[in-house]
This record gives sequence, structure tokens and C-alpha cells, in this order.
Amino acid sequence: MHKQTDYRMGYIWRICLVAAMGGLLFGYDWVVIGGAKPFFERYFHLTSAFEKGWANSCALVGCLLGAILSGMLSDKFGRKRLLLLAAFLFTVTSIGTGMANAFSTFVCWRLLGGVAIGMASTLSPMYIAEVSPARVRGMFVSVNQLTIITGILAAQIVNYLIAETVAKGATDLEILQSWNGQMGWRWMFGVTAVPAFFFLVFMFAVPESPRWLAKNGKHDKARDVLARIGGDAYATRALTDIEETLEGEIEKVDFRELLEPRMRKILLLGITLAVFQQWCGINVIFNYAEEIFRAADYGVSDTLLNIIATGAVCLVFTFVAIFSVDRIGRRALMLAGAAGLAVIYVLIGGSFRYEVTGTPILILVLTAMACYSCTLAPVVWVILSEIFPNRIRGAAMSVSVFALWAGCFVLTFTFPLLKESLGIGNTFWLYAGICLAGFFFIFFRLPETKGKTLEQIERELA
Repeated sequence: MHKQTDYRMGYIWRICLVAAMGGLLFGYDWVVIGGAKPFFERYFHLTSAFEKGWANSCALVGCLLGAILSGMLSDKFGRKRLLLLAAFLFTVTSIGTGMANAFSTFVCWRLLGGVAIGMASTLSPMYIAEVSPARVRGMFVSVNQLTIITGILAAQIVNYLIAETVAKGATDLEILQSWNGQMGWRWMFGVTAVPAFFFLVFMFAVPESPRWLAKNGKHDKARDVLARIGGDAYATRALTDIEETLEGEIEKVDFRELLEPRMRKILLLGITLAVFQQWCGINVIFNYAEEIFRAADYGVSDTLLNIIATGAVCLVFTFVAIFSVDRIGRRALMLAGAAGLAVIYVLIGGSFRYEVTGTPILILVLTAMACYSCTLAPVVWVILSEIFPNRIRGAAMSVSVFALWAGCFVLTFTFPLLKESLGIGNTFWLYAGICLAGFFFIFFRLPETKGKTLEQIERELA
């Protein structure tokens, strides 16, 4: 075991931060709709729960396609080329969404933007895991979550700065006729093009994943990348380990191989954790924060400030995960997150049920965000990037992320319907029950992976 100082940490940080820009754009593009929601809903005259649910969740259908495409193509063409494609899609779709004049056009651009989100959410953590040394891999993959939260917070701040001219208590007609109602929401989406363009440019400077290079017979190039990461001795040792796990394998990956008995159990673990990260319910706060805080008697301006507060809390507590995931371990953090959210949701549901509004709701929401941000949010991405064998990592990761976005779509689409039929308090109690079920699944099925190389994990699980 070599010390951390043997690694060229400056180089690792540079390439990981560039790859993690995919996470930043994923976070921004995913959450920006929450702040734009009061304005584009009135602009497009959306009134039914179905229309509102579809407007907020349509991008997630694109995420499903992006996740599958990344699995089909990244094992063939590499992680880098697909990240470049994602960066290009982020750039053009943000401009297209901001220029939409019809709801159907808006939906089409959001669907295509969702493809970019699905690709980035699969490829960024996978790439980072494949270039990071084992003892700091959890930290670097968690940095991807940090950039996701940074993108979320940036979207919340941009939304607030653009929308701050909306007066408290303004009517729907006044909001529609305001600059925000006509143009402000367009800028909320359009500014994504700036960081997306820089992501596209910077991606040309990062190397291809050494594990993908080795899997595709480019051993000399893989050795060069590994040597830049940890020196010649590390490159020799790591490449030998990688090649042992690929011995006798061919380049082509068939998705049907994921159903082989030795792979099925690992894939089921990944899919269940991915869906649980979404069905734990936290993302309804990101996407429907306006409705939740309005139900707690907050006005438009205060709601937007509260949304920024949730993003700031997420950012701070993601640092807790970064510095604890390789010390405390993945399993302990996952258990703590599932149990913590279950308790908090019981309290949130009770508050709405018994009409406790204002500050208590804000405190509980911020506590839920803090709990999620230092446990389930980053750690699920770390686990998904670790547990699959080298040869089928792209395909298996894409299937798990497809399941994640399918879960997110169901969660986002159904919240207005559940709120209408069950009430907001009972809906949060439903999420509490899901968190409790997730706790028991993690307790009985999730092994610890901290401090192990990807090849060690592959031997133990597969």
C-alpha cells in the first residue's frame, strides 16, 4: 500500500474537476426549473396537475435515454468522447429552452437537455472512479456530488437574482405581464450555456480512462495515463491488476451478459440503491420547493430565499461526505441517511397534517437536506461507480442510472397527484416508509467497499 503522497494529486484534481463539471451542469439544469416554474407555467397557461407534473418531469425522460446511450456507447467509444457530446448538448439545449415560444417546443428542448443530464450523471462519476487511486476514490467521486450541489445552488441564486423584482402578493396576471413572466425565466435556462461551453473546451485536455483503454487493448496509452497519476511503479502494478480482471475477455459488451447469475446480484444491488436515492423523496423539495413553502405560508420572495438556503446547506454538508466517506465508510453513511430521513419526514408530515407552518417547516426541510447531502446523495454515486466489474462497468452503470432517472421521473411526476389525493402531510409519511424499507435493504445487502481497488471489489462481488 503506497502513501497518498506517492500520487500526483495536482494532476488527479485537475482531470477530476473537469470531469465533475458534468455534475455541475447536471445539477444546474436539473434544478433550474424549480425557480422558473412560477413564470413558465403562467406563460404557457399550465393549469392541471398533469401538465405541471409533465413540465417538471419531461427532462427526466431524456435522462433515461441519456443513461442508456452512455452505456451503449461509452464502452465502445470511451468515456471522454461521450462527455464531450454531453457538454455540446448542454450548450445547445440551454439556449433552445430559453428561446421556446410554445409548450411543445419547451418540452422537446427539455427532453434533449435531459439526455445530456443522463449522460453526465452516468459518465462523470464513472470516469472519476476509474482514474482515482483506491484510498481516495470515495473523496474524488464525492467531489462530483459537490459540483452537482454547486450547480444546484448556482441555479437557485440565479433564479432569485432574476426573479427578485416580483412583488410579494402579486397576482398571476401581474406575474405574467412582468419582465420575469416574459423573459426572466428564459435567462434562467439560457445562462447554462456559459459553463457548458467551458466544460466542452476543458474536456479536450483530459485523458481517456486508463481502464477503458486497457479493456480496448490500448495498454501503452493506459500505462501512460496511470504513470501520470501515480508514477511508473504505480502504473505497472495497476495495469497488471486491471489486465488480470480482463483476462480472456473480448471488447464487445452485450447487455444480456448483465443477466448472468454472477452479475445479476450486483446489478440488482445497484438498481435498488439508485431507485432508493430518488424514492427517498428529497428531490420533490428541489423540484417543488415553491409549492412546499407556499403550503407552509411563505410568499414568493421568501420562498426563493428559502430555496437558496436549502442549496447552501446541501453544499456545506457535502463537504462532510467528502471528508468522511473514505474514513467512516459507505455502508454506515447510507444507514444513517436512510434512518435520519425517515424520522425527519415523519415530523414534516406531522407538521403539515396539524397545520404547523413557517419556521418549523423550514428547519425540518433544511435538516432533511443536510442529512441527504452527507449520506445518500454522494454515497450512492460512489457505490455505483465502484461495484461493477471493469469489463461491463459502462453498461451496468447505465442500467443503474437509467433506473435512478426512472425512479426520479416517477417521484417527480407523481408528487402533484399524491399531494392532491393524499395531502402533503401523508405524502411525506409515505416517503418515510420508503426510507425505512431502504434502511433494512442496506443493512442486509450492502457490503463495505472503502479502501479497496476496483479490481479487489470485482473479485469479492463477482
